[in-house]
Amino acid sequence: MPEIILGSLVICLLLSPQLLAGFLAKRTGRNFWFWFFISFLIPIISLIILIFLEDKNPTVQGYKLADHLDKNKTPEI
Repeated sequence: MPEIILGSLVICLLLSPQLLAGFLAKRTGRNFWFWFFISFLIPIISLIILIFLEDKNPTVQGYKLADHLDKNKTPEI
């Protein structure tokens, strides 16, 4: 039984750079599986590349602030 737990822990640790690269790629609008498999070939370099690549997701428009909270308006005294 301890061998199964130890083996599972080792597999999780070995796959952590690949999973991290896949989730980072997905968050930036790229293909999870492509970067997951690329990370097997060059694990640390692929993470560094993903960190510096531009985000492909469209920018999210925020909420419009109320007039009295608008930062661009000058306060009326």
